Amino acid sequence: MDQPSSLKLLGSWADSHTHRVQLALKLKSLEFDYQEEDVVNISPALLLHNPVYKKVPVLLHKGRPVVESVVILQYIDETWTGNPLMPADPFERAVARFWCHFAEDKLAPAVGAVFSSSGEGQKAAVDQVHQNLKLLECEIRDGAFEGRRFFGGDKIGMLDIVLGCGSYWLSVFEEVMEVKLVDPESFPAFHAWLRDFEEQNEVKETIPAIDKLLEYARGVRQMMLTLSSSTITSVPATAAAAATTTGNDDVAVDAIDGSSG
Repeated sequence: MDQPSSLKLLGSWADSHTHRVQLALKLKSLEFDYQEEDVVNISPALLLHNPVYKKVPVLLHKGRPVVESVVILQYIDETWTGNPLMPADPFERAVARFWCHFAEDKLAPAVGAVFSSSGEGQKAAVDQVHQNLKLLECEIRDGAFEGRRFFGGDKIGMLDIVLGCGSYWLSVFEEVMEVKLVDPESFPAFHAWLRDFEEQNEVKETIPAIDKLLEYARGVRQMMLTLSSSTITSVPATAAAAATTTGNDDVAVDAIDGSSG
C-alpha cells in the first residue's frame, strides 16, 4: 500500500463531490492527507492542480492531480483493485455508469432547481425530482437492481457513492424549502436504500452533521434571495462552490450531485 503522504485530497467540507472521494478512499482502506479549500478564495494549489475548472475535489497521487469526482472514483477503483467499487461484468459496469450519468445529468439539476426557485417554478422542479425518483424506484424494485441491498450488491459500490453522497441534502432541502421530496410511501425502495446507506460506518464518518448542513443551506438560501432581490438571478460559480460540492456551477446542484466536480 502507498504511504499516507502519497495521497492528498483537496476538498471542501460541505461539498458532496468531495464526500464521494472521501468515502471511496475509506471503503478502500486508503490513508490520505486532506486539505480544506476555500472555494471562494481559490488557493494557488487548487489553481495549479485544476486550472481548467478551478474547483474541488482534486486527488493528488504522488503529486499527480486527478480531477472530477467520478473520474477520481474510477481512478481509485482501477489503481487499488481490492474492495472493488464497480462490478466485474462489462454490462453491469455499463449499467452503473449510465445511472451515475443520470444522477449527474437529471436528478441533481432537478434538485438544484428546487433550491434555487420559488412559486410555480419550484412546484415544477419538485415534480421533476419526483419523476426522476420514480425511475430509480422502478429500477430498484423491478429493474437492474432488483433484490439488491445496495446498487453495488451486498456492499456499497460506485453508484451508491454517486447517488448517496448528495442524497442526504434532500432532507436538508425539505426542511429549508418546506417541500416534500422523498416520501417513504411513494418511494419506499429508494427511501430504504438511502436510510441503509446513511447507517454505514464509513458514511457516518464522511457526512457532516445534519444541523451543520442545515445551517449552511439556510445561509446559502438567504444569500440567493439577497442576490435575487438585487436583480441577480443566478448564484456566481464561486458562491455556488462555497455553497457546496461538486465546487461547481450552481449552489443546489453542487450540494446534491451536480453537473460536475
